[in-house]
Amino acid sequence: MYTIEPIGTIESPYKEKFAVPRQPRLVPAATARVRLEGAINCAEAVRGIEQFSHVWLLFLFDQNLAAGWKPTVRPPRLGGNERIGVLATRSTFRPNGIGMSAVELKGVSQQGDQFYLELGSVDLVDGTPIVDIKPYIPYSDAIHNATGGYAENEPEKAIVCFLPAAADQLSKHPNGKQVRQVIEQVLAQDPRPAYKKGKPDSKEYAVNLFDLNIKFTVNDNLVSVTTIEHF
Repeated sequence: MYTIEPIGTIESPYKEKFAVPRQPRLVPAATARVRLEGAINCAEAVRGIEQFSHVWLLFLFDQNLAAGWKPTVRPPRLGGNERIGVLATRSTFRPNGIGMSAVELKGVSQQGDQFYLELGSVDLVDGTPIVDIKPYIPYSDAIHNATGGYAENEPEKAIVCFLPAAADQLSKHPNGKQVRQVIEQVLAQDPRPAYKKGKPDSKEYAVNLFDLNIKFTVNDNLVSVTTIEHF
């Protein structure tokens, strides 16, 4: 029997699983950080890490652990209809519930006795447990002739527009410019279930980002932000 203790927790704009990017770096405006915890929360543990531009985060899909896993899953990149082996995917429903992301390291910060790793764009829900952090080594980790199978290319992006009421509500937010960028980049990924894409859809969706509830509709390749409300 092995036990893994988290060494930190992610602090990100994503307050729920819905609309979290399926890979890191797809929403560059959404920065995040790791709050180090326990014995690893000390200057000695991060000494020298700022030499590296990127790090690997190993984390737990803690919100999915109780749901278990199956040998095959339906990847969104295949339309959500075709089954493929779980080890041929990055599905969140895995035998041990462990994920990994390569993310930009912007620096180390400190508030009193608390240390943080400041990060670029991540694909993790706020509060995700981090179980390990390793430096990204370009000569070893970047494989330039690698192939990506069914995920060879970055997904196409939708067009995002803000209806007047939503734009007015956003203009009153103290960080409105950055928040708008994050909303645009998140919704451009079209976070709806894969089987919804390419079909008529009259439903109004909602996603929680930062301290906001953002409501939107999708018509073909156009995402319209209808309302923005504070929690």
